Amino acid sequence: MPLRRCLPVLLLTSLVAGCATSTIAPSYTSDNPDIMRIGGERPANRDTTVESAGSFCLETAERWNDHGRTPDGQTLWAKDTLRKVVSCN
Repeated sequence: MPLRRCLPVLLLTSLVAGCATSTIAPSYTSDNPDIMRIGGERPANRDTTVESAGSFCLETAERWNDHGRTPDGQTLWAKDTLRKVVSCN
């Protein structure tokens, strides 16, 4: 019974303590701007390429996609790379 009375107080205390602590500021940086960019217009997609890998070939397509926004409203652009095995011609 005493636990039943203390539980709401403990929950309220932990909620207030959790909201009162400072949040970690996110850091949107990358050493390689070829995989992620912040803000601006959508970067241009590269043309699809076919590369020989010995007994087979790889078709590679790169597409830039909107992956959300930063807290200050800038668009996060991330590059998705799609690879597909194709026959060599």
